[in-house]
Amino acid sequence: MAKVELKDLTKMYDNAVMAVDRINLSIKDREFMVLVGPSGCGKSTTLRMIAGLEEITSGNVTIGDRIVNDVPPKHRDIAMVFQNYALYPHMSVYDNLAFGLKLRKYKKPEIERLVREAADILGIGELLARKPKALSGGQRQRVAVGRAIVRKPKAFLFDEPLSNLDAKMRVQMRTEISKLHHRLESTMIYVTHDQVEAMTMGDRICVMKDGLIQQVDDPLTLYDRPLNLFVAGFIGTPPMNIFKGRLERQGNTFQFLGQNDGAIKLALPSEWEKSLAPYDGKPVYFGARPEDIGSRQTEERESLPVIPATVEVVEPMGCETYLYLKSGEAPFIARVESHMRVAVGNTLDLPVMIEKSHLFDAESEQLIV
Repeated sequence: MAKVELKDLTKMYDNAVMAVDRINLSIKDREFMVLVGPSGCGKSTTLRMIAGLEEITSGNVTIGDRIVNDVPPKHRDIAMVFQNYALYPHMSVYDNLAFGLKLRKYKKPEIERLVREAADILGIGELLARKPKALSGGQRQRVAVGRAIVRKPKAFLFDEPLSNLDAKMRVQMRTEISKLHHRLESTMIYVTHDQVEAMTMGDRICVMKDGLIQQVDDPLTLYDRPLNLFVAGFIGTPPMNIFKGRLERQGNTFQFLGQNDGAIKLALPSEWEKSLAPYDGKPVYFGARPEDIGSRQTEERESLPVIPATVEVVEPMGCETYLYLKSGEAPFIARVESHMRVAVGNTLDLPVMIEKSHLFDAESEQLIV
């Protein structure tokens, strides 16, 4: 296994499109790192530069202790699992798994041992005689992963491997890949646009946007302490509610006033006063997670600021209910207890867990407090 280092890694295409802009990232030995972001953010391009499938414009990729910029993909000792499986349709599952080993001149008994070992790990031993066309999507994905693990590479690279599977199979396969990581104790770099996959699988997550790294942290830190407005809105399902407004001083504290109609008026904690002082009268963004709007502790409700709102949609989820609401002209989502009986058109005063909320600079979109 090996650590992977990206130093000022850049990719610019001929039409002057900057796909990846001088990113720096250190992936520890045996770490499961997830690159996540919207389509076109540069995550797959970054992965392909690590693999050697995309030419580097500038910067370095180091695998282990070796800079591999000019090393051909087959000599980088990495294995890549693609979105479309990339299996050979005319070969059996066994031959698909064994193909890379045969190219490397492994002896037949060693190939047999490694293929059987990989098949046992992935639970596809009974499929070895079949052709890919006779397999389900989940089975094909297991074969693609098996073809990677038989070689026991220094690092595994996954490029949106679950995007072609149905929702139930995606949940099952992400669990299996996580278990595989713990079993193999290998370095894994995983690209996805699905932030649920990122949150549930990664030891750390690298959030990207427009070819730039926005934040690298463990899942709970990303969720609880996003560094900017993009990360706050991207991580979380449903996403964080973002309200635009301004700050107004009230004695030794501040109040957040919602934009335009001023329906939202929230008193902010006095301990934030020092951080907020430079923003008196200035526009800011206020962020609150859906689960932090609508207090679960009835004894706390009277001491919390509230958002007056009208219910527009009710989505019962079984264990909880999503309320889609509007306060004045500002739409937002609250995640409340399933037994809370609410109907479309109801007006509510929803308490806000203000200590868990966030404020962002309206100009830079960086976290204030």
